[in-house]
Amino acid sequence: MEFGFSIPPRGSMATPENITTLAQQGEAMGFAIIAVTDHIIFPKSIASSYPGSSTGQYYAAGDGQGEYLEALALLSFLAGITSSIKLLTAVLVIPNRPPILTAKTLATIDVLSKGRVIVGCGVGWMREEYEVLGSPPFEKRGAVANEYIRAFRELWTNETPTFEGTYSRFADIVFAPKPVQKPHPPIWTGGESPAALRRAGQLADGWYPFTDNAHVPLQTPEQYAEVATKVKRHAQEAGRDPASITFTYSANWYNDQEAEHLPDGSRRPLTGSPAQIADDIKRYQDVGIQHMMLSMVVRRPGVTVQQSLERMDHFTTKVMPLV
Repeated sequence: MEFGFSIPPRGSMATPENITTLAQQGEAMGFAIIAVTDHIIFPKSIASSYPGSSTGQYYAAGDGQGEYLEALALLSFLAGITSSIKLLTAVLVIPNRPPILTAKTLATIDVLSKGRVIVGCGVGWMREEYEVLGSPPFEKRGAVANEYIRAFRELWTNETPTFEGTYSRFADIVFAPKPVQKPHPPIWTGGESPAALRRAGQLADGWYPFTDNAHVPLQTPEQYAEVATKVKRHAQEAGRDPASITFTYSANWYNDQEAEHLPDGSRRPLTGSPAQIADDIKRYQDVGIQHMMLSMVVRRPGVTVQQSLERMDHFTTKVMPLV
């Protein structure tokens, strides 16, 4: 099991100094992955339904409302201040950027980081962001994402890349340099909808779901395993070996001070004592999860970088040795 955490993209924590401290100290503590999340712009009025809320209403917790560091620029910065930790986009809303430019930027970061990029891809949920960016139609975002993933692979692996799609076309070009990783950086797709599960099984190297989805809860190992079975079935139907797919987990919560509880009264996994959390992680391992992203950096107003570092240190010294 590899563990990781996300870098704050906005607010008082998102300064060059704080980001450098969190990234470098996290790497030194033994975390294997550092992640960046993605929004390019926030419209002032958002009517789109947010999957992480039972009401569908989006609320950006903490400070820095409307602020967001651009994901690929931030990933490049992280590549320059770290040396071994993997760099994950979690997840990049790929229809919101031109596919050739995105593929080139990711390949460049992979070269400059000496092969540390993991490409987490998603389709997003905010129609208003699509519209203000002039992206392809929001209703077609799944088809666009599938096509862009295929275009990425063509650009990254073929010496004479050629692609003829509905939303991307290219031929008679040189695409260089190629990524360091061969055949290309791992592509993890997010999402829990039927279309997202098909995408993961048919196209992805890994499945990276949003485990806080109010409509498809994945908070327990049993819930995760049930939905992961669908990804494996789609892989088999596409003629792929399900064992070739990496299964990952991203918990938007963590509490090693006290136990929290689910609506049914049971203890929420990844909360409680170090021994309880370690046992939870073993249960996630048993259902096939290989990478786990944890909520290590707290973005509530008044929480300091030092407090997040203490939380990270407690996990690596008290929990990880028990796993």
